[in-house]
Amino acid sequence: MKILISADMEGATGVTWPADVLPGTPQWERCRSLFTSDVNAAALGFFDGGATEVVVNEAHWTMRNLLLEQLDERVEMLTGRHKTLSMVEGVQHGDVDGIAFVGYHTGAGTEGVLAHTYLANSITGVWLDGERASEGLLNAAVVAEYGVPVVLVTGDDLTCEDALGYAPEAHKVAVKDHVSRYAAVCRAPRRTAADIRSAAKAATALAVRHEPVRGGPFTVELEFDAEHLAAAATVVPGVARGGERRVAYTGATMYESIRTFKAVTTIVSAAVEEQYG
Repeated sequence: MKILISADMEGATGVTWPADVLPGTPQWERCRSLFTSDVNAAALGFFDGGATEVVVNEAHWTMRNLLLEQLDERVEMLTGRHKTLSMVEGVQHGDVDGIAFVGYHTGAGTEGVLAHTYLANSITGVWLDGERASEGLLNAAVVAEYGVPVVLVTGDDLTCEDALGYAPEAHKVAVKDHVSRYAAVCRAPRRTAADIRSAAKAATALAVRHEPVRGGPFTVELEFDAEHLAAAATVVPGVARGGERRVAYTGATMYESIRTFKAVTTIVSAAVEEQYG
């Protein structure tokens, strides 16, 4: 049995503000161990539950944050950027039985610790077929096309609530409780590691591939915090203005849709100018 862990950092134990997740800061260096602890706990739990292979796909920022030397020796880690399916890279090969979203967070424009969708500030909302979308919802729709169930989600308490919508059967672990976008009541890492390991062990029973879900076409809408970013996004073929700060596009599959989404966010991030956005 093979489990893929998609590992993001904003939803990790102890993480509450930007410096905790911005590569190169002293706080990021400190929080890397907390992040790695959550991921390792999930991996250990999956092995406890009978998994024979656990692969971790780094999904945060530069995708070079986890400390490989602190992971269990049975774990393999995919690190680095420019991957076909970005946050869920590896799911497309047909050998993954279940996926875990570890360290996830809520979406842009909603409550939650460090809430955002792909871009930290510039995107103020994303909708998939009219439903406000977090990264979890988008990625769950992608992995469904490959018949892979989401079996575990960890993050703050609101992230766990969000996951009820896209992965109702998955086990959820709240490592902290939301107070504001930059504040949370955090549990100690020894406690969260135990909670995650226990949940992952139980979640292994859900790791059974199903028939791929073919639900397209999919319409994705994005709202930005400035008009010129919407204009920049229309450089991507198929992306059209849907309002002063909005764009929309339709993809035949979620594979196509998430790749277009990545292209849009890459173009938009390059169009941001200093403090004015």
